[in-house]
Amino acid sequence: MVVQLASGALHGVDAYRVDLEVDCSRQGMPSFIMVGLAEGAVRESRERVLKALQNSGFKLPAARITVNLAPADRRKEGSAYDLPLALGLLAASGIIPADVLEGWFTAAELSLDGRLKPVPGLLPLALLARREKARGLIVAPENAGEAAVVEGLPVFAAQTLGEAVAFLMGRTELAPSQPLPPEAESGFPLDFADVKGQERAKRAMEIAAAGAHNLLLIGPPGSGKTMLAQRMPGILPPLSFEEALEVTKIYSVARLLPSGGILTRRPFRTPHHSDSSVSIIGGGVPPHPGEVSLAHHGVLFLDELPEFQRQALEVLRQPLEQGTVSISRSTYAITYPADFMLVAAMNPCPCGYSTDPRHACTCSVQAVARYRARLSGPLLDRIDMHIEVPAVSYDDLRAARSGPSTAEIRERVLRAREVQTERYRGTGCSTNAALSGRLLEEHCRLGREEHDFLGSAVNALALSARSYTRILRVARTIADLEGSPQIALAHIAEAISCRVLDREQA
Repeated sequence: MVVQLASGALHGVDAYRVDLEVDCSRQGMPSFIMVGLAEGAVRESRERVLKALQNSGFKLPAARITVNLAPADRRKEGSAYDLPLALGLLAASGIIPADVLEGWFTAAELSLDGRLKPVPGLLPLALLARREKARGLIVAPENAGEAAVVEGLPVFAAQTLGEAVAFLMGRTELAPSQPLPPEAESGFPLDFADVKGQERAKRAMEIAAAGAHNLLLIGPPGSGKTMLAQRMPGILPPLSFEEALEVTKIYSVARLLPSGGILTRRPFRTPHHSDSSVSIIGGGVPPHPGEVSLAHHGVLFLDELPEFQRQALEVLRQPLEQGTVSISRSTYAITYPADFMLVAAMNPCPCGYSTDPRHACTCSVQAVARYRARLSGPLLDRIDMHIEVPAVSYDDLRAARSGPSTAEIRERVLRAREVQTERYRGTGCSTNAALSGRLLEEHCRLGREEHDFLGSAVNALALSARSYTRILRVARTIADLEGSPQIALAHIAEAISCRVLDREQA
């Protein structure tokens, strides 16, 4: 007897349908054959499932068992097929009616005693089940809150295999699971007012947050670069539901979902400079999202930027430009979302003190040049703002908390973002950092005086076309912060001042 039931497999951060076809034949020698490009954990499920069935009180007759995972030309990984396989074996053996499985999606790992255990990627699977108009989804209790986020899909949590079978047979009732409440924001534990001095850098952080611009902080050790970067998430607007769903899908696939509920805070990822390019961009075997994807709709902070491997930095070019990362290997090709804000920090020289008047720099001109050369021109071109963060003076250190608080800055950022949302409604663009082509020309029009000033700067600093575009985008954001519909000369001048590396190289 052949029985078919539905589950799903992950491809990137999305799921596609996998049908388990189970056949139990009394003809021939008893055996267990699994086909359909099953990887290690899937092949090993035979022993787990058979022992879980036995310990749950189910006795399978001796038979020639064949299991096909369709589509058969795509690799299947993970332990999520344990529960559907166990149910398929029970139905194909005639122990439960096959029709009770119709329309259901199931996914869970089985322990040897029959308990259901959680698996990664349940949110994409729940979205797939809703698209397929499933009757419901049966999962482990730890996954129920995550899957229940998807509206319009009943999600049921079963403790054991026996409980799942009893529910499908109508012998017991399970209440539909409710989504876990989102995490409540706990104010702003990291406040900009706690950063002593650095008013120019705080202003740059505000501009970057208002327009979603990439930012590079350059300054000596102890000047507050990391403190500033850590406070960036606090001034960003909250995630919309659609953005929160995208972020939660990524963390679900990466096994990093902390509470099982939908994430509401923008990610802030801080990879170490010794991390490999694979950990930054994603991939591996099996493939997994990298830091650029884990920072989706949030902030990727790269401290000590020149200390990162050259290859790890160069792979940032595509996601910085396109908001996605495509990974192609001999066995797979995957695209992950990677729309993030890059905030990076670096010293001005190897010893760190070339811009600090209180310390003598010990670096030669050649050493500084080699240090700066670790950052390629194309990468720097993709960073909208390069800001110098000077050493903090003693007077600033002794001063009480000063300057705008995180709450005050965030309020201004939210107003600027609302202006951009309304301006770009229906265009596919959401922030000034994404302006290009026709939209750039339409919303960044300059007067004659502004054109002349920007043209002089472009010629004097030998700016690339990409640098010119990013100056216009930053100027548009500065105008939005001031509530100005037009870009003025002062906005252009401030935008140019936010690119210190261009001035140094001119």
